[in-house]
Amino acid sequence: MSQYQIAVIVGSLRKESFNRQLAHALVKLAPAQVQFKEVAIGELPLYNQDADGHEVAVVKQFRDAIRSADAVLFVTPEYNRSMPGVLKNALDQGSRPYGHSVWDGKPAAVIGMSVGAIGTALAQQHLRNVLAYLNMPTLGQPEMFLQAKEGFFNADGSVGEQSRAFLQKFVELFAGWVAQHKR
Repeated sequence: MSQYQIAVIVGSLRKESFNRQLAHALVKLAPAQVQFKEVAIGELPLYNQDADGHEVAVVKQFRDAIRSADAVLFVTPEYNRSMPGVLKNALDQGSRPYGHSVWDGKPAAVIGMSVGAIGTALAQQHLRNVLAYLNMPTLGQPEMFLQAKEGFFNADGSVGEQSRAFLQKFVELFAGWVAQHKR
């Protein structure tokens, strides 16, 4: 069985964000053939086309990390009914210069958590639109619009009993999606 390296991009910069906690909890549910690795986006400068061809080291490192991954898991909050600016900036940094996108053809999945009843539905829809343009085959089901509630996470950061099977299924379906779409 093949081993898959999956880059995890968390769209929140807050150290204790629900989405960062969710990303860490999902790592604990990974099947044996999957290795998750978070790729930081907080230090990326704002994308500026004038930098194409002479990017700073942090942009090069980011692109190399995505390029070397077999797939990408996006874990995003919702800000003002859309994806966070820091996440959009990371997508822009990885897609440029034109014709050299590190995203092209990489399988992806999207998940997010919010205190609101609809979770991160609108942010995920906007993100999925961008991922479609970037030619990233994205897992369609199950959609994962999670609401942060008491008991969702255990004291050790793992997923609580009521949500564990649901999230385990998501991680396993994503692993199968990666196997099916890996180039």
